[in-house]
Amino acid sequence: MYNHEAATLTRECGAIQIPDGDPVVIPAGTQVVITQQLGSSYTVMTERGAMFRIDEQNADALGKEVASREPEIAPEAGSLEDQVWGQLKKCYDPEIPVNVVDLGLIYNCGVVELGDGHHRVDVKMTLTAPGCGMGPVLAHDVKTRLERLSEIEEANVEVVFDPPWNQNMMTEAARLQLGFF
Repeated sequence: MYNHEAATLTRECGAIQIPDGDPVVIPAGTQVVITQQLGSSYTVMTERGAMFRIDEQNADALGKEVASREPEIAPEAGSLEDQVWGQLKKCYDPEIPVNVVDLGLIYNCGVVELGDGHHRVDVKMTLTAPGCGMGPVLAHDVKTRLERLSEIEEANVEVVFDPPWNQNMMTEAARLQLGFF
């Protein structure tokens, strides 16, 4: 969901500063604007223009309901590869309200059979800007989402910068959503 909802933090709250990727604690009483609520996190901006990502387990500090931890996802209809791509589409860049697949950040995604019904997923992904400190955060999101699939034993996520990302790597739908047409 994309919105601009005002909120006041009801308690101090752990967050990640955007774009640095540094963990911070935002004091109780801080007024913020929720600029996006996608995937399993919130992007907020303070009155001073600082931007932070708040994970779902801290949603109560924003006056939101904390979602119960997503359980392991049982096999669904469709191939495992389709399920993997479905999970990737639930990961969002905290500054841009588009998932990492449609942004063109996923360069390679391979599913490797390990035996006994278990698999490994190897992902190579990039960032919209090489200096962005959110790389480890996004890579962790991808890994966590993929490992929720019951057939996935492990997910390896590597952040790469070759080739450099550019706007032409976005899907047509993403460019349209962001007004690039």
